Amino acid sequence: TGQCYHTFRGHSAEIVCLSFNPQSTLLATGSMDTTAKLWDLEKGEEVATLNGHSAEIIALSFNTTGDRIITGSFDHTVAVWDVGTGRTKSLDLEATNKNATGKYELCEAAMQCCLCVQLWNAETGTHIATLAGHSKEVLDVCFDYAGQRIATASADGSARVYNAGTKQCIAKLEGHEDEISKVS
Repeated sequence: TGQCYHTFRGHSAEIVCLSFNPQSTLLATGSMDTTAKLWDLEKGEEVATLNGHSAEIIALSFNTTGDRIITGSFDHTVAVWDVGTGRTKSLDLEATNKNATGKYELCEAAMQCCLCVQLWNAETGTHIATLAGHSKEVLDVCFDYAGQRIATASADGSARVYNAGTKQCIAKLEGHEDEISKVS
């Protein structure tokens, strides 16, 4: 119908990322104000504020079971939050997306002149692989819903698709004249 159900207010700076919880009515937002917020979509209310980053939150995503949220910040950390308690375990990474298969993998797209994506194990913090190929900064990264492919967007005007199992580039998507800032 195009009807607006709720307008959520509470961040003190721009909202730069959001994610819907796949198992509930929660929405998470990440902001330049260094916080993430959880919102109840049905009630139109703020549920929680996740504090802990010292710089802007630039990426966030729920896991497939909806009990964890992963945030990535310009403070060069990734935090894995328990949705119920708001507690976190910080990892020394930069931006993230949760693998939709439920495997605990993170993608890092370093927003400060990184031409590649790092793949990490979210439980152990162990580095898994480096996905390379872009000629300018990687600006966004995401897994497909099956967790079989990883897509990247870059300031070089291209997107790439990698096989999550083999870590090989399986498609180069070219044709934009300027940067691609988001991929889904």
